[in-house]
Amino acid sequence: MSDPMNVLAPEHRRLRIGDAWRDAAGGATFAVEDPATGTTIAEVADAGVVDGLAALDAASKAMAEWAATPPRKRSELLTATYRALTERSEEVARLITLEMGKPLAEARGEVAYGAEFFRWFAEEAVRVEGRYNTAPAGGYRILTVPKPVGPCVFVTPWNFPLAMGARKIAPALAAGCTTITKPAAQTPLTMLLLARIMEEVGVPPGVVNVVTTKRAGEVVSALLADRRTRKLSFTGSTEVGRVLLRQAADNVLRTSMELGGNAALIVCADADLDVALDGAMVAKMRNIGESCIAANRIYVEEPVLEEFTTRFAKRMGALSVGHGLDDGVDVGALIDEASVTKIDELVTDAVDRGARVLVGGERPDGPGHFYPPTVLVDVPEDAPILEEEIFGPVAPIISFTSDDEVMAKANDTEHGLVGYVFTRDLQRALRFTEGLETGMVGINRGLISDPSAPFGGVKQSGIGKEGSHEGILEYLDVTYAAIDLP
Repeated sequence: MSDPMNVLAPEHRRLRIGDAWRDAAGGATFAVEDPATGTTIAEVADAGVVDGLAALDAASKAMAEWAATPPRKRSELLTATYRALTERSEEVARLITLEMGKPLAEARGEVAYGAEFFRWFAEEAVRVEGRYNTAPAGGYRILTVPKPVGPCVFVTPWNFPLAMGARKIAPALAAGCTTITKPAAQTPLTMLLLARIMEEVGVPPGVVNVVTTKRAGEVVSALLADRRTRKLSFTGSTEVGRVLLRQAADNVLRTSMELGGNAALIVCADADLDVALDGAMVAKMRNIGESCIAANRIYVEEPVLEEFTTRFAKRMGALSVGHGLDDGVDVGALIDEASVTKIDELVTDAVDRGARVLVGGERPDGPGHFYPPTVLVDVPEDAPILEEEIFGPVAPIISFTSDDEVMAKANDTEHGLVGYVFTRDLQRALRFTEGLETGMVGINRGLISDPSAPFGGVKQSGIGKEGSHEGILEYLDVTYAAIDLP
């Protein structure tokens, strides 16, 4: 097995600020571990407030020149990043697996997905338009001019260490904004490698800054309190999102929030069960279930409950668990011990309340943070596992008898990110699309993420959209000029 760490030299495991790779002030570092073994794979710089503000200095100084850079030039640099990621896909994927735990095949998929954001927004960069028109009452003209919002602070999660950063950095750069990214402490290496790649393709100093830290609260708070910061984009839990929104309010920052989910996956009796099973496996097990859009609750209509459950449990039980870099592994390690403990407690609680385990349900002995694919049935409605975001390979299955019943249950949550519906009835599908209180709906499909589609939730699952044309609008302000012209 080749060493994935070879793609990131020690000098690039430091902070990327302006035109330099530098140690944290005071020289502090923290360890990054392989979640499959629990062993340390690298030490990276542990930034403090002074380092975060240095990154904001760099982003602020670079802002005017980057905003004035011709859109075509910005587009070409994004395209070059896309090509570099594509060409180096295997290197990047192996690093993702090493620090995050997902199987290598899934890591390769993440690289392709993340790279596509750079290609998509390279195309959007040259299509930012204002308008000029006669005022309805006549006598003057209306001119609108889109402008970059300014330096942006990004706080990204560990579950997609490349793609979640790419989904923010690409539209920001396309719009003419400079950036400071604070990646998750569990998975900082992939973002540092992305910064190195963008440096190599010619992105100017100060445009992409990366600050790694175990002191996220104090560093991010300092950045949000500084008037030079004009935009915050966060992907993570609803709980942390609420805290950041309160802090962002003091300076009335533009915000994009992609927060927690509690997705319901609904299998109707008229569904094509082969399609539904394939979709459920993807919606539940993509990224080991460590995804905000993972199916958290699977509702199956009574007439097909037994067949669907039997077949689904068989497929879940056939998945192999192991180190993500090993051949043939379907399910890698979870990110840390806290995640395994939480999942184990949710399953134990559900069983204590009367749920039955069809597959899995017991954490294995040995090193690493593993939990087996698990299927639960007869889950009582008051079980916390139906309320909390599982973020792991556990699937509770619940029966339903009518569309009104399952719609009410699906919507009975503070979250509203995504829902999935499997049915061959077009009208039924449209009723669910309109009735589900979610920002996204998958119809006969378990994979909905696409850089060309607007990703985002409602209720307490977030604010704003990422991807698609809507994604670049999050990084643009509009100036209106009234021009006297009788």
